[in-house]
Amino acid sequence: MRKIAVLTSGGDAPGMNAAIRAVVRSGIAKGWEVYGVKNGYSGLLAGNFIHLGPRDVGGIMQRGGTMLGSARSLEFKTDAGQKKAIRNLNSMGIEGLIVIGGNGSQTGSFKLFESGFPVVGVASTIDNDLYGSEITIGVDTALNIALEAVDRLKITASSHQRAFLLEVMGRDCGYLALMTALAGGAEAVIIPEVPTKPEEIAKQIEEAYEKGKAHAIVIVAEGAEYNAEKLSNYFKDHHETLGFDLRVAILGHIQRGGDPSAYDRLLASRLGSGAVEAMANGIYGVLTGWIQSKITYTPLAEVVANKKTLDKSLIELAAILD
Repeated sequence: MRKIAVLTSGGDAPGMNAAIRAVVRSGIAKGWEVYGVKNGYSGLLAGNFIHLGPRDVGGIMQRGGTMLGSARSLEFKTDAGQKKAIRNLNSMGIEGLIVIGGNGSQTGSFKLFESGFPVVGVASTIDNDLYGSEITIGVDTALNIALEAVDRLKITASSHQRAFLLEVMGRDCGYLALMTALAGGAEAVIIPEVPTKPEEIAKQIEEAYEKGKAHAIVIVAEGAEYNAEKLSNYFKDHHETLGFDLRVAILGHIQRGGDPSAYDRLLASRLGSGAVEAMANGIYGVLTGWIQSKITYTPLAEVVANKKTLDKSLIELAAILD
């Protein structure tokens, strides 16, 4: 191994820059040349490579987002696109690729590996829905941003005797919503994994009012059957008795844009370095993840074939503590 490349793909996650930094400096420490691919798989198809030295990644680990950029690519999903990507890598003399990203990104990694190119993935997504890692880069920061929003909403909600529906990101996974509800002391949580009817939520809000609470906070996962907008419209149309005046807040991409927490910087540094170690040891076609407080390598074939599930005990705990 003499030359490797690193790219970031899919949704940006706080900590990606720390992972890039770790890959570059760990690779250089082994005497390798390291290249960055600008704008993900789209940049890979365009042959958009930049040489990265130790100073090129200095001062980036505290920044959110990704210095390499990220872009979707429909062309890469085709056989022709994947062959073109490998031709571009070979033309640069690159012998291994490290892909930092989530489900879609690692599906792309697996396609390249199936075609015979050495690839190692790094688990990075704020959704925490990637099989092969208990926690992924960006989750801790996104969770803390959501928790700060809950704390702020509680203040204004109590001042005006209001209920708030706070919608958080997570695609089809309820992890962020569930953890936000637990850590923020929410009155209810709605996640895709547990079907919930609007009538049930109305009852929980009304019960909070009848108990004399000054506010009610309901955390809603964006991928739930009834997201915040649908719930709000339902309550307007059906005139449910809530007690509180109802408001909606949607965090959206605000969760992605924070400076990475200490935990995310450390996790990203370890996973990025771990990916380089895998390559150095001839271990390819794996996802570098974090399980039981240590670096693990899960075959990409398993990662793309399996769906990560929520811990049922945490769902039960949320129901008890609401």
